[in-house]
Order: sequence, then structure tokens, then C-alpha cells
Amino acid sequence: MKILVTGATGYIGKRLIPILTNEGHQVVCAVRDTLRADKTYLDDENISIVESDFLKPETLKCIPKDIDVAYYLIHSMSNSSNNFEHLEAACAANFKAYFSTTSLKQVIYSSGITNEEQLSKHLQSRKNVEEILASDSYGLTVFKAGIIVGSGSSSFEIIRDLVEKLPIMVAPKWLNTKTQPLAVRDVLTFLSRAKGRKDLYNTSFDIFGPEILTYKQMLLEFAETRELKRYILTVPVMTPKLSSYWLYFVTSTSYKLATTLVDSMGVQIVGKPSNINQLLDVHPITYKEAVQLAFEKIEQNSIVSSWKDSMVSSGRLKNNLHKYINVPKYGCFKDYKERKVQNEQATINKIWSIGGTTGWYYGNFLWKIRGYLDKLVGGIGLRRGRTHVSELDAGDALDFWRVIFSDKKEKKLLLYAEMKLPGEAWLEFKIDNGLLKQTATFRPRGLAGRLYWYSVYPFHGLIFNGLINKLVAN
Repeated sequence: MKILVTGATGYIGKRLIPILTNEGHQVVCAVRDTLRADKTYLDDENISIVESDFLKPETLKCIPKDIDVAYYLIHSMSNSSNNFEHLEAACAANFKAYFSTTSLKQVIYSSGITNEEQLSKHLQSRKNVEEILASDSYGLTVFKAGIIVGSGSSSFEIIRDLVEKLPIMVAPKWLNTKTQPLAVRDVLTFLSRAKGRKDLYNTSFDIFGPEILTYKQMLLEFAETRELKRYILTVPVMTPKLSSYWLYFVTSTSYKLATTLVDSMGVQIVGKPSNINQLLDVHPITYKEAVQLAFEKIEQNSIVSSWKDSMVSSGRLKNNLHKYINVPKYGCFKDYKERKVQNEQATINKIWSIGGTTGWYYGNFLWKIRGYLDKLVGGIGLRRGRTHVSELDAGDALDFWRVIFSDKKEKKLLLYAEMKLPGEAWLEFKIDNGLLKQTATFRPRGLAGRLYWYSVYPFHGLIFNGLINKLVAN
């Protein structure tokens, strides 16, 4: 079959694509920015990449019209716009309009459980998209999941942050809300086995794990799995805004995503039983088993995708990395340093391992202070870390940076700052003619930007000198 995967750079999309190609299907990956597409796709004859934005109908012409099955995985859980419901509706309408003129047979949509009368804005938007996607020209199959548990998923990483950092939690009352967590491996099984099934055309199913748990129980079971003793006290007086701040300061989530999560977590997410497990022969595992499997992936350093790398976690960027790949030359302040490289491969390995648990090689306490200050002013801080300890691809999150360009063959890594700044900042590492060239570029915005640069300049001299010296040291 020829299969289209929208949201191909997202958490589910990146995990679904290898499953489809291993089954021998031709996969077309629709991405808004080709820079963010996995480089391994370029070497796979079964994968093609098309750049299209479903908010811009004119860009959809590059998508082949002979698609058999399309996976609709476009979501904007924490879009910077307050109007994200309308943006999601527009994407769905444009998708439907285009594929109504093609030979598409089936659309498989990954949605959220929407059984309550009072829904969050996020879940209401998912429900609206389902209604828009329904069409007479193709069969629509909808899978509605609750909390998805897997290495790199937003729910898993947020629960991990809370459990590992807080021995005692004074938490909001929504921790008593019921939900049915589902392992990401089971989500992928449902999605992959549904393709081409005519008996699933124009149907909708809730998919969920075997247990109904409260968020409090999920936290405590997570702690038990990690052999940690944790105590949780829920209080009724914590407002949604205070709850959002609580999540924001303790976990690696952005404030906007925290607000969206708090809005959703007040809604019970319990699925309606059906025969879909029997139809597709899927036997969902328990929450504890899902957590254990997630940590196996983490320990093996084999996390395929992470919510942190999506633009949901971005502090400043929207979607297009091309806009930032050309570092400006005029009207900027620069800190340029170069050193002779003794062992080129060792230096490259150090550069591609920078940040996260490895740290910044020199003055880590100063980097941490900068991260705390960023959090205090509403930024993302350093807690986001990185997905892989030694590999970086364009679009990956790296502490409070975003990878714009990464090519070991060209010996060049370019980062763009996502911390709160009165301007824009880039950090580039490039090895050329036996020299490591390290350039920090800052384009100030107004007087505040210039004052900021001069105020931190002494620290830059210390940090960037120490950093480049460590990178070239044997």
C-alpha cells in the first residue's frame, strides 16, 4: 500500500513510520519543514518526503493523489496561538478538501477520549476535527486514546519529573481525576493493524489500558516502579493558574503546555468498551508494565521520539527552521573563538554530546543559574534536556536551545536560543582546516537587547573560553 503519514516528525508519527516500512509499504511523509525530517529517511527507498502545510492549501499539491491510506496525526496541543481550535479545524478542512479529489480509501485519525459533556478546549478541538474529517469519499477510522505512556511521551516525562524531584507533593485536587493510561506500543499496534480494514471504515473506537487509575495512583505506581517512597497530599484550594505554575516550575513542560494539561486533567478520561481489541487482536499492557518498558528504552538509549523535540516544547520557534539557518551578519554582537583541534573525532563526539546529562563541560553551575533565571521569567529553562545522549538532528531540543543544523560530515552544529531574550541568539560549532571555530551571535532588539549583551559579556568571556578549551582538550 501507499501510505501517507501526516505529523511525520511528531511523537507518534516517528514511531509509526518504521513499522509501516518494515511491513513493506511505501510511505509518504508530510512535513512542514524538510530540515526536521529524519535523515535516515533519505536512504530508504520506501520513504519519500513532501513539504506541505495543511494551513496552506496551495502547498498540498505535492502530495501524491494515489495514496491508499492516510494517517491524520496533526495536533496543536500547545500552539502559541490562543486560536488553536480554529487552526486545527482549518487543517482538517484543507486535508478533507484535497483528498476528496483523490483515490484515497481510508483515513486513520488519532484522537482523544471525549465521553464527558464538559470537555477541555483541547479535547473539544479533537472532537471537532473528527466531525470535519468525516467524508463520503473515503472511510474514516478514529482511535481515541487517553494518557499515552512511553519513553519520551509528555505524560511520562512530566510524571517522571514530579516523582523523581518531589518526595512530598502538595498537589491540586485534579490528581483524583480518573483516566485509563495506554502504552504507546499498544497505540501503535491499533494504528498499524487498522489500515486497509474495510470493516473499520466510518467507525470510532476508544482505546485504553486495562486499568482505571487516578493521576495520584499513576504517580504512586510510578514511584513504586522506581523504588521511591513518595507522599501526596491533594488540596482543593489550588486554582488552575497555580496548578499550571506548579507543573511549570517542577517539570520540563512549558507554561502554555502546563496550562493546556491542567485544563484537560480536570476532565475524566474513561473509555467506552467495544470489540476493537478482539477485532485487531490487541491486548493492552498495564500501566506499570508500560512504565517498565519505557525505562528499558531509556536505559538502552533507544528513545525513538520525544515530545520535547516537537515544537510544542518550543519557547520561541514556530515550525520553519529554514528561517533561522542563515545566521545574520549585520547589526549583531559576536563572540568568536577558535582553537587548534588535536583529535578531530574526539572533539566532534564532545560537541554532539553537549548539554543534557553531559552538561556544558565548563561552568555548568553558571549554565544552571541561567536556566533558573529563564524559568523565573517564563522561559523553558534547562530541564528539557535532550532525547539522545550522543546524536543530534535538526529540530531536536537541547536544553534551552533548538538544533537548527547538524551534520557530522560537514563538522558543523548550529543552535538557536529558545530562552527568553531581548533579541535572538545562535551558537555555532564548526571544524575547518584543523581549527574549531565557535561563534556566539546575538541580534539585539532595541536598547534592552544591547544592555543585555553588555551585562552578560563578562560571563560569556569566561564560559565560552572554558567551553572551547574543554572541547579541544585530549
